[in-house]
Amino acid sequence: MIDNIVNIDGKKRVIIERLEPQINNGTFSIKRVVGEKVIVTADIFTDGHDLISAELLYRHKSSSDWRYSPMTAVVNDEWTGSFEVRELGIYFYTVCGWVDYFSTWLVDFTKKFENGQEITVDLRIGMQHLQKMLEMAGEEDKAKIRYLTDMLNNPVDIKEIITILSGKEVKEMVAKYHDEAKVSQYPSELKVSVSRAKAAFSSWYEFFPRSFRTFGQCEKFLPEIQKMGFDVVYLPPIHPIGMTKRKGKNNSVVSLPEDPGSPWAIGSKEGGHKAIHPDLGTFEDFQNFIKAAERHNIEIAIDLAFQCSPDHPYEKQHPQWFKWRPDNTVQFAENPPKKYEDIIPLNFESDEWQNLWQELKSIVVFWIEKGIKIFRVDNPHTKPFVFWQWLISEIKNQFPDVIFLSEAFTKPKPMQRLAKLDFDQSYTYFTWRNTKYELEQYMTELTATELAEYMRPNFWPNTPDILPEYLQYGGRAAFIIRLVLAATLSSNYGIYGPAYELCINQAIENKEEYYNAEKYEIKKWDINQPGNIKALIERVNKCRNENPALQSTRNLKILKINNDAIISFCKATEDLSNVLIVLVNLDPYHRQSGVLQLPIHELGIEQTKPYLLHDLLSSDKYIWQGELNYIELDPQLAPAHILRLHKHLRRETDFDYFI
Repeated sequence: MIDNIVNIDGKKRVIIERLEPQINNGTFSIKRVVGEKVIVTADIFTDGHDLISAELLYRHKSSSDWRYSPMTAVVNDEWTGSFEVRELGIYFYTVCGWVDYFSTWLVDFTKKFENGQEITVDLRIGMQHLQKMLEMAGEEDKAKIRYLTDMLNNPVDIKEIITILSGKEVKEMVAKYHDEAKVSQYPSELKVSVSRAKAAFSSWYEFFPRSFRTFGQCEKFLPEIQKMGFDVVYLPPIHPIGMTKRKGKNNSVVSLPEDPGSPWAIGSKEGGHKAIHPDLGTFEDFQNFIKAAERHNIEIAIDLAFQCSPDHPYEKQHPQWFKWRPDNTVQFAENPPKKYEDIIPLNFESDEWQNLWQELKSIVVFWIEKGIKIFRVDNPHTKPFVFWQWLISEIKNQFPDVIFLSEAFTKPKPMQRLAKLDFDQSYTYFTWRNTKYELEQYMTELTATELAEYMRPNFWPNTPDILPEYLQYGGRAAFIIRLVLAATLSSNYGIYGPAYELCINQAIENKEEYYNAEKYEIKKWDINQPGNIKALIERVNKCRNENPALQSTRNLKILKINNDAIISFCKATEDLSNVLIVLVNLDPYHRQSGVLQLPIHELGIEQTKPYLLHDLLSSDKYIWQGELNYIELDPQLAPAHILRLHKHLRRETDFDYFI
């Protein structure tokens, strides 16, 4: 007697293993945006030689009914299928499989007939399979099944019968009618978190509104930002700033009366996270600014910094939300030896943590109701992971179109965990990946490993806190190089301006920090000063907006070129209707050259046929032939090419190609 036989279903013979994609055994969601496909693979097999069928099941969380998509056998018992996500929110998916008795019978029947064997009994077996299908079929299919049964009962032309039974229509009908009691299903229902399109493709521009004085004055800057091609404007904190321990110029611990302080020291007698700095204007002014941005096809993102100035109203109203030292002073923020005396962190281990969480959630809801749907989250890795998991889930259940960007420059595992917790985008290590080897290895990690399923990178060449050495010493060419790399390697990228387009590169000695950083003082920017790269930024963003191939990160293919100072890669749409080849000279000082190997066969180009490449940065055009072609890039003239491929050269009727 078999122990626990009551818990075994001996009729379910199909095995389903290694279902991908899934994150942490299904604990977390993979990510997609509306309109994207989810491609699923699994190992599906059974004992013996019976044929099997499999289906991909999927449903939106708002529906209890599964939808079905057929799966196809690829090789060595690996099956694949796909479905398209069409709504915001959470989808569930899983896989089922069963022994396909009818198809197995048909294969065996065909072999016996072709071998001249007796098939009378086999015809009756086929009729039995059809009879079982008839019992499950709808009225329309019943007529078709009866026709097939009559055909087997009165066989005239066996070859014709086999042809009909092997046809697509019969196969699709057979897939609909099988014994559910014998269907095996993968034991887990996996999740897809679906965001709106901007989560996957966005161009961010960060600026300090106080350097433009008021929200009304900021409105006048919006046409310039739109002209450069950005569609998200991110504002550092716009709240009142504390006076206690206010930081002075260049992060000095001593401030002068005219020093405005760091915007991240949030809170004063004028209010906290639900208030606007009075110098910037009123809530009406802010909402007018949002509406003005909308007219310029720009969305406003604000900073979500869950920390306080010592002057924040929370310090008096909820002292239990902070850590207190033995001398009865509140614990300020520090990362020894660094000290941030103007900031006091919230105590997420407080006995009243639940009230704290609810208050922080109310801050997010408050700004959503003011018209904000994108939040750049400051230092999320310094708050509990379980808090973010709860908060983001709560917000997206109510507001599924909200987007969260994780600003966590920290170790890989915490960064990845935050992405798993449903942050829509993530800052990355791109800022410090400069060599060809570093970039290729990092892009492979982001696009060809499990990370691609849940971590959407957002590449920033600079931030108000970070002026990398490459930009400090590489001159104007370095700013162009890093811009092109950020904007083409990743479908989400951003710059901190106007410092970037003006190529500001003066740093504090031996540090990757801006000298006279805008974080601690109000600037008067001349956005048209000589040497700016605004026109180039405009062209790069135009390339992104007009070429769907650049609107994805995962479609990157690294190309071979025999020079370690030049990186080359290809991006293409799935149907190859839009193909771009990007080449960048990583050396901001010297001309570099090499021979590029282009996989023309993969791109549908014949070895003997010429093809046209149009440089979208310079408007130059090149006629190439074959796989190997010479490249030369001078950083002082044009350190990069963004080449659009035209596969087939037209002839005399298309002279306009070359004008």
